[in-house]
Amino acid sequence: MLFLALAVTLAACPLAAPLSRLVGRQAGAVLALPLLLSAALLLAGGSPHAVVEQWLPWMPSLGVGLGLRLDGLGLVFSLLVLVVGAGVMLYSTRYLGRERTASFYVLMTAFAAAMLLLVLSDDLVVMFVAWEATTFCSFFLIARSGEGAREPAIRTLLVTAAGGLSLLAAVVVMIVVTGTTRLSEVLAHPVWGSDAAFTVLVAVLLAVAAFTKSAQFPFQSWLPDSMVAITPVSTYLHAAAMVKAGIYLLLRFSPALADVAVWNVLLVSCGLTTALLGAVSALRRHDLKELLAYSTMSQLGLLVAMIGVGTPAALTAAVVHTVAHAVFKSALFMLVGVVDHEAGTRDMRRLAGMRLRMPATAAAMGLAAASMAGVPLLLGFISKESMFAALIESPWGPGLAALMTAAAALTSVFTVAYSARLVLGAFSGRGDRLVREASPLFWGVPALAAAASLALGAYPAPLDAGIGGAASVAAGSEQEVHLALWHGLNAELAVSAVVIALGVALVLGRRRVDVVLAPLRSPVSGLGVVDALRAGLIRGGGVVGGWSGSTSPRRHLAVPAVCLALIALVGLPGLGELPPVAGDRSRPWDWALVALLAAGVIAAVRVRTRIAAVVVTGVVGFSMMLWFFVLGAVDVAVTQLLVEVLTVCVMVLLLKRLPARFARQTLRRRIPAAVIALAAGLATALGVWALTGRRGLSPAAEYYLREGYEATGGSNIVNTILVDFRALDTLGELTVLGVAGVAIVALLRARPLAASREVDRVTGSPLEDAWQNGAFLRTATRVIGPIIVVMSVVLLFRGHYEPGGGFIAALVGGAGFALLYLAAPRDHRARIRWPYLLLIGLGVVLGTGTGLLGYLEGSFLKPLGTEVLGVSLSTPLLFDVGVYLAVIGVILASLNKLGRDDPDPAAEPPQDPDAGDAADAPGRRPHTPHYHPTHREVKTR
Repeated sequence: MLFLALAVTLAACPLAAPLSRLVGRQAGAVLALPLLLSAALLLAGGSPHAVVEQWLPWMPSLGVGLGLRLDGLGLVFSLLVLVVGAGVMLYSTRYLGRERTASFYVLMTAFAAAMLLLVLSDDLVVMFVAWEATTFCSFFLIARSGEGAREPAIRTLLVTAAGGLSLLAAVVVMIVVTGTTRLSEVLAHPVWGSDAAFTVLVAVLLAVAAFTKSAQFPFQSWLPDSMVAITPVSTYLHAAAMVKAGIYLLLRFSPALADVAVWNVLLVSCGLTTALLGAVSALRRHDLKELLAYSTMSQLGLLVAMIGVGTPAALTAAVVHTVAHAVFKSALFMLVGVVDHEAGTRDMRRLAGMRLRMPATAAAMGLAAASMAGVPLLLGFISKESMFAALIESPWGPGLAALMTAAAALTSVFTVAYSARLVLGAFSGRGDRLVREASPLFWGVPALAAAASLALGAYPAPLDAGIGGAASVAAGSEQEVHLALWHGLNAELAVSAVVIALGVALVLGRRRVDVVLAPLRSPVSGLGVVDALRAGLIRGGGVVGGWSGSTSPRRHLAVPAVCLALIALVGLPGLGELPPVAGDRSRPWDWALVALLAAGVIAAVRVRTRIAAVVVTGVVGFSMMLWFFVLGAVDVAVTQLLVEVLTVCVMVLLLKRLPARFARQTLRRRIPAAVIALAAGLATALGVWALTGRRGLSPAAEYYLREGYEATGGSNIVNTILVDFRALDTLGELTVLGVAGVAIVALLRARPLAASREVDRVTGSPLEDAWQNGAFLRTATRVIGPIIVVMSVVLLFRGHYEPGGGFIAALVGGAGFALLYLAAPRDHRARIRWPYLLLIGLGVVLGTGTGLLGYLEGSFLKPLGTEVLGVSLSTPLLFDVGVYLAVIGVILASLNKLGRDDPDPAAEPPQDPDAGDAADAPGRRPHTPHYHPTHREVKTR
């Protein structure tokens, strides 16, 4: 039933675009039906005091699953999300114009689905995914609202995404400590009462996440800023969706944190600060929508403070006010949209006297505003009175109780004042604007919400069961709730009376209030702080990117080298006493290989020409390959061998575009380079010495060796790890490789290659005739080429049992293609006209598709297999084929793009990328490069 309700809501997303193109803005009426149907399913299958759970495996090896849980709290928030969402959809059919409706409806339905998944999720990972989905949906909904919406949308994204990082940290800590991702199991874990450090850390992280989402001090500035969004978006954001996600998070974790002092103090102090700040700010606004935005801040602050008090009465009051706020605030936002739509402005200074021209709108707005003000007979009065009662009876002592009650009462006084300001500013007095009442289809939905506030205020009994169930979940114990309009003469009634009286006094003296509040200015602008942080992040990223993204190899490599040295400096001393080395396992040929490696490294440092550097660096690579063979790592050795071969092929294409010799470096530049290189090398050597050779096989290695064949049917342990056990890692690497291939193509298409160096040759040189010079290579290629291709296919299919696999096979095939390329006499004949971008895309899609097939057995990338005519076929083989295609595509892209000889005529002559500013330094003597060109560089005199 839970999955069905979620599926029905999700089904509205793909339907939104075609429906919008078919019937335009009227698609909202159709899209409201799935939301109402989902609400009906939840009401029929759930109960306020019962729990319904459903579970679908997602990543069983990690214990992550698509777990849904419907309890009293989830039921209340689900109904708010769905019912208010349906109302907004219906309202949008009259509000929207006749263009650009498809993206709006797609994003709104996706927003509703994300919110529903959030409040139903019983898995921390799924909950976080849904949380982030609401962040991005809100960003796109705000950003699509016009030219001036871009900056507010970015600021909203920055603040809420920062809260997402805080929630991610909390989720990781909870999973690591409790050992489960099930939210219900995490909340029931005894660690909350036994580990104070864990509890305080999670409490702070969750509070920060909720504060950013629910616009609490000091993260409140994004909410008024987001008022650039169209009214339906603002209604859903502020009444039922994004801001309520933070309230839901606080209520959901309240059973575990209600008695934590840090949690209590943080929520109460920030909540009441936000409530007062928002109320005062609302009194200073002339824009109706902006006034409602600040009022939302204020009301959310009261909710957060009530959750911070943490008593059953306070949590019950928070649930009641959550429902009341959703009802009256959705009505108010939609009614302001009606006024704006009909009058063409939201400025109350230009809206006087509208009550006679828009009587129905005025009546509905007056009713909803009265509920927000806490006037008797309305649901807002019941919720405000319940909050006063909870604060008066709080167990924090009479002094703190009185202080909190006074702060909430003062906020409520201002609430009465800005509620009256909202209505009187738009509808009182006399005006000369020629407007008429909107269609009943337009104001009907908000009027229905306003009427519901009156009906539920006069007779709140239908809410008892739902509020009681939600309060029971939030309090962690069964709560009996009996809402009533009259509880007799008591302290909370007296506070309510005083609040209304003082609020009326402020209304009567509103001109003086305006005079007093007008000069008030905050010393710090919240938006200014966000913009400053954003600018600082961009500047910091520019500094880091300037080093790591530099075209100078010296600067580019300095960053990872320094980081490696710093990691060793910080990490190695913390290892403590190391276990002894497990015997001396060195052999004579090891020292011979060390000597060969040392010779290659020393030569690489000393050489002055680029081609010599390629050769001696290859010596290092081939020495490592030999060492891998000696140690028995055949797969790794073959991979290293093929990488070295292809590196030479690519370097052949690059060297002709670079100066033959390295630029001479001054001692001032060589000393820092030597220091960084020695530090990185020493850090690496110490890390290898400290972390290897001191223990036996790890538990993971023992498991792979013991269970590998039985679990996968493959005898090549390296390949089974890559495509069976750790296929998700390989898929990530495959995706990165594909992106790199696309980036190579995009970069070389956007920026022409430097021209090849021109060299005069004496007539009669054997390099003068490329066709004759390549005769032997072309002849050999005709024989070797097909053999290499067949060998690559054989290596692909045997990889599960013998050394090979998709990556090695692709490198072999790529070497064959490189041979074909280099054997061609001219560039235009060398082009291998295969769709390399298509190959890259097919490889990534095939790898991802095999992962999705794993869901047939319950999890992503789970291996599946069968036998056809005695031949074993499995999804890991398909995965390897995807790797093969992607790698081949990247190699072909590199050969075709780097080997072309059609540079921009205006391109500068080749320069040393590492010369930097020193290239023009005084005292430098230009040098003439000496080199041996390829056949494409030959120019006759």
